[in-house]
Amino acid sequence: MSSLPRKSGVLLHISSLPGPFGIGDIGPSARNFSAFLARSGQKLWQVLPLQETSPALGNSPYSSPSAFAGNPLFLSPEDLAGRGLLREEEINPPPFSPRQAEYGRAWKYKSELIKLAFTRFEPDEGYFHFLEEQKFWLNDYALFSALKEHFGGLPWNEWPGEIKFRREDALLKARSQLDEAVRFRLFQQYAFFLQMNDLKNACALSGVELMGDLPIYVNYDSADVWSHRKIFSLDGELRPREVAGVPPDYFSETGQLWGNPLYDWSALEEEGFSWWLKRLKHSLALFNLVRIDHFRGLLAYWAVPAEEKTAERGVWREVPSENFFAAMQNSLPAEGFVAENLGIITPDVTGAMERLNLPGMAVLLFAFDGSSGDNPHIPHNFQRELVAYTGTHDNNTALGWFRSDASEEERKALKNYLGRGLDEADLPDALIRLVLSSVADRAVIPLQDYLSLGEEARMNRPSTPRGNWEWRVSKEALTDGLAERMKGLAGIYGRD
Repeated sequence: MSSLPRKSGVLLHISSLPGPFGIGDIGPSARNFSAFLARSGQKLWQVLPLQETSPALGNSPYSSPSAFAGNPLFLSPEDLAGRGLLREEEINPPPFSPRQAEYGRAWKYKSELIKLAFTRFEPDEGYFHFLEEQKFWLNDYALFSALKEHFGGLPWNEWPGEIKFRREDALLKARSQLDEAVRFRLFQQYAFFLQMNDLKNACALSGVELMGDLPIYVNYDSADVWSHRKIFSLDGELRPREVAGVPPDYFSETGQLWGNPLYDWSALEEEGFSWWLKRLKHSLALFNLVRIDHFRGLLAYWAVPAEEKTAERGVWREVPSENFFAAMQNSLPAEGFVAENLGIITPDVTGAMERLNLPGMAVLLFAFDGSSGDNPHIPHNFQRELVAYTGTHDNNTALGWFRSDASEEERKALKNYLGRGLDEADLPDALIRLVLSSVADRAVIPLQDYLSLGEEARMNRPSTPRGNWEWRVSKEALTDGLAERMKGLAGIYGRD
């Protein structure tokens, strides 16, 4: 791998941005944050997946009814007004919490404005070009979403048989009957595409790369499984034969049962992996760089019989990875991706990353478990071709980890590594400096750590279905003083 210019960046999801609408969005608040990052000497902004979310699934950005559709909750009413679809006086939000993403209340408010904008929208050449360019997924998604609303939120496998099994005459009839609802979804996605394009251009003008995140699996109750069932491992009744998970290990005696349907890699290979390649290309159209979640699942995956209650009785199944990666290399730029290689990583995964020139990840909060000699997350073992973090969205904040999660052994290991003791006030800065001073080409710090926030600012608690993805930063926290401190650190460690 060739070395990149050293740079630093920030991990902050769109939902966590400040703003008056109950949740962050991809409009002015996002563009303002890209300008803040530029003033802070930062060159990278990492967000979580921007796909549509579901309150039934805890609003997780990793559980979506579509692998392609953008989240309309992230649409900016101000930008809709800027395109003449809303009037300024119509944008009058009720009081929302400045420190918590209020998904339900925000959507109740925003959806009315988006519907009003839709009534004023006149399709133009750009819209028709978008429909043609995205037709691979867009039409099926719009119909799926309209049908789901029509059937009261029931999963697609409980819809009437002619719709469930996608009889052509039934789909044509449904599309006609639900025409306005379908067109509303198409408009939402076009508006999302326009606003994301504006954000990506603003980041480019600020010298900030925008980094996205691509979950490896999709939900069973999704437009993707409903419309592309041949590439998933389903039985004659369209139920999953096996589901995704990871096997038992040191951390879990029964493994982790994720429950997502698995890909039929033979079917994918027969059609030239086109669904996966189009998905990757779609992500690169929105972002400069994309993290591929659970990268090891592209070489081999843990398959659990669908009727099992734990992941213990699964088996490893291989992916035709050489052919898949060859198709990737022929179609897509390797420098556009980062491999999430956390957990137990086997030599075949490392070898594939090297052949594809894919950088991996290192997370400092995993570094102090007592095995510093060969621990890949401790700075003296970092490679240059890495994206290094203090923590990720699944970790506690640095301060929260120190207060609540770190064992006495880990605290002692940290003290020995630094050669000095630490109190809580010093902890976030010390860990940030360890990451920034490392040889890793890219260093990414959650904004919560720059703000020295504790567990109250944690983004996600894995295996906890409720209360996640809600933290927001207040506008008042993004001060000139914070920008100067971040820029100073980037300069000290050659990342400016």
